[in-house]
Amino acid sequence: MMISFFCTVWGNTLPFEAFCTRVLEAGYDGVEMDLPADPQEAAKRVRLLRDHGLRFIGQYWQSLESDVRSNRENYRRHLEQLAAAGPEFINAQTGKDYFSMDENLSLLEIAEAITLETGVKVIHETHRGKFLFCIPKLSEALSRVPDLSITLDASHWCNVHESLLEDQPSAMIEAIGATRHIHARVGHPEGPQVNDPRAPEWSDAVNAHLGWWDQVVEIHRQSGRALTITPEFGPAPYMPEMPHSREPLASQWDVNLHMMRLLKDRYQI
Repeated sequence: MMISFFCTVWGNTLPFEAFCTRVLEAGYDGVEMDLPADPQEAAKRVRLLRDHGLRFIGQYWQSLESDVRSNRENYRRHLEQLAAAGPEFINAQTGKDYFSMDENLSLLEIAEAITLETGVKVIHETHRGKFLFCIPKLSEALSRVPDLSITLDASHWCNVHESLLEDQPSAMIEAIGATRHIHARVGHPEGPQVNDPRAPEWSDAVNAHLGWWDQVVEIHRQSGRALTITPEFGPAPYMPEMPHSREPLASQWDVNLHMMRLLKDRYQI
């Protein structure tokens, strides 16, 4: 099987061409990103990725509208823009935690229609505040849409459920079976991101996430499917900061690079 690693654009402050050069030199296979609203700027960024030989995963995170109708309209618009740029797939932070199940499933119908129209698959991220903010919502959704595909970011669930999910093993098996893409960030019972996964005090949290990712990798190996992984530790203030100075406790770039290298070594890539 093939495992490919993508760099998040989240937190980048470099000009985009310099960012692409840095990503390529670091050993990533591509970039996971949203696109600017301006069509010319969006096309320029996609062109720069291709000029650098980098692959592209589209990312939708802008589920900002509390009105369901407006949310649907903007969801469709963003997904259509991303699909037109030709990504390998789109990772979508779909819906809202306070929308009803039927309202959120109506967004999945839009995503499926765009997949059928364009050939670009849309998968749905487990994310706080969104459709799949907790494990029971995923179980309910899978009972309605058995072929639902997800991006597994279990760091959010650790925070929402205030645990390392030890009490929900069967539900995690179900989630792992639906996973097509991984966001490799480590969460803990009191937050969605440890300050530095290299620190020994976080070994239990790191090992819990590695155990879930190992299972996803094994399922993909057995099926012969390719797998994509985006190390996605975020910048400050997502990255914990020192009080007063607000200095980040670790380098976002270094932590994500460490996670990629750890997983490449673990999975012998």
